[in-house]
Amino acid sequence: MQNSYFCKNSYLDVYELASRKSNISTQLLYGEKFRIIGKKKDFFKIKTDFDNYSGFIKVKKLNKFLNKTHKVNILKSKIYYQPKNNSKFFTKKYLPFSSEIQILNKKNNFGMFEKNKWIKLNELQMINKRNYNFNKVLKIFLNIKYKWGGKTFNGIDCSALLQIFYKYNNKFFPRDTKDQVKIKKGVKNKKVFKKGDIIFWKGHVAICLNTKELIHAYGPRKKVLVMPIKETIGLIKKTAKLDIVKVISI
Repeated sequence: MQNSYFCKNSYLDVYELASRKSNISTQLLYGEKFRIIGKKKDFFKIKTDFDNYSGFIKVKKLNKFLNKTHKVNILKSKIYYQPKNNSKFFTKKYLPFSSEIQILNKKNNFGMFEKNKWIKLNELQMINKRNYNFNKVLKIFLNIKYKWGGKTFNGIDCSALLQIFYKYNNKFFPRDTKDQVKIKKGVKNKKVFKKGDIIFWKGHVAICLNTKELIHAYGPRKKVLVMPIKETIGLIKKTAKLDIVKVISI
């Protein structure tokens, strides 16, 4: 059996169990590579290539080939069925940030990535292009709703917000906070924070944008937002009874 496939949906929910009533543990973005490691009912059990994350997907067609050339560099890029910047040609579907595609044809400043599926070229970067300006990358998701397991414009969780920065830059980083906190050496006690500090609590993570503010997908406020560092630490201590467990650098 061919055991290397690519997601060719805008994104796919990955479930903890072989049921759509199960919790979503993560999502596959367009272009993400995965392997099939089992099957249950009409669900495939998969393991992702990027972060070795496993779960169940339900998909009608398995796609074996994708020679990725470009990636989406905005929050969501409209998909058109003709290379014309006109709302009547908009398919009502989008590709999320960090989707990886193959440009098959170019016309009128559009790129075709599948038959009758076009996307604006100015919303793309070459696949190997890096953007280490985490401030800019993370702020793409400002005010996007908090969603457990989410990785897109339709919802994102705290660990995905951090991971997607690394994914966009073609660097491995774990999916869950319990694994992210182990990836680098750090400190537990810190009074003065700096730009690029990653603050971990049990089950939560935030990234310092500067010496005074951080950004995180914050469940209690149901969205991605920028907050004062000291206020956030105090709030999490008060409401969730959690202390910082580690601080590492991005």
